[in-house]
Amino acid sequence: MEANRTVSGNSQRASGPGTRESASLSDRAGPIRGLILDVDGVLTDGRLYYTAQGEGMKVFHVRDGSALRLWKALGGRVAIVSGRSSEAVVRRARELQVDLVIQGVTDKGATLETVCGQLGLEAAAWCAVGDDWLDLPLLSRTGLAAAPADAVAEVRQRVDYVTEAPGGQGVVHQVVEWLLRLQGRWETAWSLLAWPHAPPTLPQANG
Repeated sequence: MEANRTVSGNSQRASGPGTRESASLSDRAGPIRGLILDVDGVLTDGRLYYTAQGEGMKVFHVRDGSALRLWKALGGRVAIVSGRSSEAVVRRARELQVDLVIQGVTDKGATLETVCGQLGLEAAAWCAVGDDWLDLPLLSRTGLAAAPADAVAEVRQRVDYVTEAPGGQGVVHQVVEWLLRLQGRWETAWSLLAWPHAPPTLPQANG
């Protein structure tokens, strides 16, 4: 039986290849302790900047970095799985203490076994974030899946959560908040940051 996956900001519920048997979103969110992130179109806006010497740079959003640091501080694991290869990704991942970086991947679904094996988490403990067709085999195998607002339609229809932000504009920040709220760890996260005041009352992330 195929399960429906929620599309944020839309009352539609979509089903299709790669969806899993029914289970409540909160039940599936409970065990999530890892994030598997695509780069182009998720951590970046998907545009490629070329010089005469080749790819020149990638632009990352600072809010995604702060969200990943918070996720790591709460004991989470982070893996980057990308179809392209870039030294800029390696450098940014090192800054954020990302646990595993795998680049130049043609079959992202098959890479999940490597990620699980190296980081010690089962597939159900990961939330994958992707934006394009190449990401579907991975998105369909993890405990939860998310996508940016400008992901291709086939991806948006098959994930549990679609952010309001487009790629490169704080997608991971929104995914981390969504997960922590589903897990009931949002207040704990704010306490960890030692904020001098209570977290503001914010609208609940759709899910």
